[in-house]
Amino acid sequence: MPRRSRLVVAVLAAVVAVSAGCTVPSFAPNGSGETRAPSSSSSAAPSTSGTADWRPCPDVPEKLVGQGAPGMTYDCADVSVPRDWNNAGNGETYSIAMIRIRSSKQQGRIGSLLINPGGPGGSGIDTSVYLSFGEAFGGLPTEVTNKFDIIGFDPRGVGQSDPVKCISPADQDQSFSAPPDPASLAEFDKLVTLNKKIAADCAAKYGDQLPLFSTEQAARDMDKLREAVGDDTMTYLGFSYGTLLGATYAQLFPKKVRALVLDGAVDPKQNFVEGSETQAKGFERAFTNFTNWCKATPDKCPIAPDARKAVTDAMKAAETNPIAGTDGRKATSGWIFVGVISSLYTESGWAKLAAAIAQLKTGNPKGIFALADAYAERKPDGTYSNLFDANLAVNCADTDDAPTVDEVRRMQGEWRTKYPLFGAALAVGMLPCAVWTGERDPYPAGAATGAPPIVVVGTTGDPATPYENTADLASMLGVGHVLTWEGEGHTAYPNTPCIANAVDSYLIDLKVPQEGLRCPAK
Repeated sequence: MPRRSRLVVAVLAAVVAVSAGCTVPSFAPNGSGETRAPSSSSSAAPSTSGTADWRPCPDVPEKLVGQGAPGMTYDCADVSVPRDWNNAGNGETYSIAMIRIRSSKQQGRIGSLLINPGGPGGSGIDTSVYLSFGEAFGGLPTEVTNKFDIIGFDPRGVGQSDPVKCISPADQDQSFSAPPDPASLAEFDKLVTLNKKIAADCAAKYGDQLPLFSTEQAARDMDKLREAVGDDTMTYLGFSYGTLLGATYAQLFPKKVRALVLDGAVDPKQNFVEGSETQAKGFERAFTNFTNWCKATPDKCPIAPDARKAVTDAMKAAETNPIAGTDGRKATSGWIFVGVISSLYTESGWAKLAAAIAQLKTGNPKGIFALADAYAERKPDGTYSNLFDANLAVNCADTDDAPTVDEVRRMQGEWRTKYPLFGAALAVGMLPCAVWTGERDPYPAGAATGAPPIVVVGTTGDPATPYENTADLASMLGVGHVLTWEGEGHTAYPNTPCIANAVDSYLIDLKVPQEGLRCPAK
């Protein structure tokens, strides 16, 4: 059984562009609200090393999951960083929020383990809290928490770190509810208009700050955090987009790397179009794996034997007669598509998708909305977190090679043929950066010359960061070593003992996994 079965943590990222025509992160539903941990107690003393001004913050895990993890203490700090590292002397700063989680059983402390869950836009603070609940809840192994302070941080523009917020809830709803594949030119132009409005709203609010939310700026922040926690070198665990952030750090500060685990690789050498098409291929493959599971286990899949037809029929029906939920919101083809995207990040999501599509046949959209809203971080009152605002700002700041609107329209038709369910939607999902008016600041894509070995983990069934990216990232860095999980879903660590043991040995003892090691699915 996957070790994340009881507490799905938000470790899913990379750029996923969905029907909304809005570039969004690939987050699995956050299952933290379904699980309560035992009561917490700890007497670990806070460290005095580094420059961070730590303060107790037990309220953070209490707000997220009801209470802290047993034997863990939670301390928070804010670190001031230059807004623009290329003009650091102008006095303008952002505040980067961190949390430090320390086990009362910690002995032989090695240092700090910085964690980023991806997105871009994912909260490293929230993710680290979830991971602190240990192996029984799909969290970090005790071998790791016994040796490291766990440091979660919200990158600039994200969560608690001067968050970007420039998309209205109404525009978010309109984006998500839009057809995944707007066939008519009128429907397509409507999405273009919406994305131009969103771009204009963000430009009006943030202006010349927009390029400052780039990945390279955030990677430079990480070195400031390393200094703040008192570490001479960086130990880092990055998932999905977090692999891009980690790879950028390794290129900028190779001599400051101790150990980097990059799980769910983004390939920095791919241009914007190549990355989007790679994801279309990955999602199509993952969806096919889901349909094959339905055929093989019809007792667990109420839409068997032809799950693909059931999903596409549901989306087609919703285009003309969407089912309304109890709050009046209609389960359009766009919302259904977001629910499908959401379900593919963990194998455990397959059964939820099958059940949700089956419920639609009975006039009940509750399951689809549950999947879609967990992914979108849409609250019951119709408001959203800043996940998508930050995702848009970072992705477009990073992208200086977005296609034109006409090129997007052309690729929409081409990719529809190649990737029937996901191709057109992933093509249309490039629109936001196609119409973005902010300046760009692309990240580097080269070797981490002088860095020690870096472990790059790939999952053969990964939809969002397809397995093919793994070797490409390792090769680009020049010091990368591939570790493979032959499983389903997005990211691998710490899903099985094989993966966990290999990664833990590297993080703790700097033992690089055996070359070519492939871990079985279970």
